[in-house]
Amino acid sequence: MSEPVQKMPLQGQRIVLDGGSIAWWPCHIGSDTKIGEECSIGSLSHVGRGVNIGSNCRLQGGCYIADSSQIGEGVFIGPNASILNDRYPPSGGKQFWKPVVVEDGAVIGGGATVVAGVRIGNNSVLAAGATAISDIPSGEVWGGVPARYIMSRQEYNSRRISDG
Repeated sequence: MSEPVQKMPLQGQRIVLDGGSIAWWPCHIGSDTKIGEECSIGSLSHVGRGVNIGSNCRLQGGCYIADSSQIGEGVFIGPNASILNDRYPPSGGKQFWKPVVVEDGAVIGGGATVVAGVRIGNNSVLAAGATAISDIPSGEVWGGVPARYIMSRQEYNSRRISDG
């Protein structure tokens, strides 16, 4: 005989983490992951093992953060964005992984992908739906597949204010 199905709530539940951070159930946070203060992790997100997330980060629902990724402070990761660690999956072991580093103040738009081993620079932006296959320098906005330079972060910020 099969076991009775356990009824799970259909609404997300707010889970309070250390340092004033929160996660919205259901989500996965792997072992040995460190989460800074005042962070928010959206429902249906997967944060792998051994990930370091700085303070004041916002990880929107459905994002995927691979094992051993490094996320700086004040980072925004949009819904369904993916940060990968295996350039040629399945590699057969973590000794072949190349974790991603996302530096302070960076923005990764919804549905964007960061390929294994890429560094996203301080205050840079990877546009929604873009795929970063190479490092993105600090203070730049990149978009497209593969991602390429679009504008400076300064110009991006001025457009956000004038178009908002």
